[in-house]
Amino acid sequence: MSEAFIGGTDMIKFGKFPERTVESLGAEAALGALDDCGLTINDMQALYSGNLMQASGMVGQRILQEIGQTGMPVINCANACATGATAFREGWTAIRAGLYDAVLVVGVEKMAGAGMLGGGGGSKGIPTEGLLGSGSMPCVFAEAGMEHARKYGTTFEQFASIAVKNHHHSTMNPKARYQIETPIEEVMGAEMISYPNTKLMCSVNVDGAAAAVLLSERKVRELGLASRSVKVRASVIRTDPWTDRDEVLPDVNTCTRLAASEAWEQSGLGPEDVNLVELHDCFATAEVLHYENIGLCKDGEAPRLIEDRETWLGGRVPVNVSGGLLSKGHPIGATGVANLYEITQHLRGEAGKRQVEGARIGLGHVIGLGTCCGIHVLEAPAS
Repeated sequence: MSEAFIGGTDMIKFGKFPERTVESLGAEAALGALDDCGLTINDMQALYSGNLMQASGMVGQRILQEIGQTGMPVINCANACATGATAFREGWTAIRAGLYDAVLVVGVEKMAGAGMLGGGGGSKGIPTEGLLGSGSMPCVFAEAGMEHARKYGTTFEQFASIAVKNHHHSTMNPKARYQIETPIEEVMGAEMISYPNTKLMCSVNVDGAAAAVLLSERKVRELGLASRSVKVRASVIRTDPWTDRDEVLPDVNTCTRLAASEAWEQSGLGPEDVNLVELHDCFATAEVLHYENIGLCKDGEAPRLIEDRETWLGGRVPVNVSGGLLSKGHPIGATGVANLYEITQHLRGEAGKRQVEGARIGLGHVIGLGTCCGIHVLEAPAS
């Protein structure tokens, strides 16, 4: 069974591109990833495409119409916010199984102007029994944050500090949608969306694309790419189990905990080994919860990590140095791959002003509420 490596990767600058097609965005990221490892589309044996909003349009095939139709297999994936991570996992599985030596993974989405996600559940409307509040994503994660506050005393200011941190990190990322500082007073004073999340504590709907070239160990040696190829130590997808909590509030924690446990076992590592994390901060409250869910601290200790600035650049384990979904943006199908692009930059020592010094192990995390969680553990190239 072959190990799998990221040999090349790229992402476009996230933003709003009303004049561009989804396939043109994906093609740009794909060509960037191929250029990053000196390969062409003719070297690829399969394409794994992640896209949610335009999934019925066979986006993977349309990307190849932009960059070269070679007759390769194309697999289109849609899995809520874990769409990109799922496409990556499929490519990783194929390399590990020995089916291919080189595959291309592309995540892409046009989200600008999409508005608020979740809520009515189609024609069914809001449930009248069994659930409190609303099923819209801002409300779900507000409710989860308030439950954490009830149990552990987490404050509005501590939640808001997540946005301050991630917006600060984004000022060092030229590919982030927004690159602005937001002082704590500005975050807390912004328009309230669903307490305790203000507008500046919510992820940004943007258009975006990211891509990765996955290679087998044999191919890495053959191409002489060992010095820049990042090893995938773990690739895990887990779905939501039913829990008692589901009768009252959506469970936004258990799926990540299951995936994290499996990722640590698969990688032979633990949370103490991780040097940086890109996790699913769809809302500021979500980042706080996921500190505990992936094991960066014990339950109830996330507020301390925030207060002690352990998750800032320069801290013990920097989180969302890219700016995260709050500032870099959240183009659903691209997010999981974009997180791995960011981690790869650090593990190669190529992240510029936001570089996490000495980074050897990174973790990427995404979760699609009600569907699945994807976690990947990456290791730096051998020095």
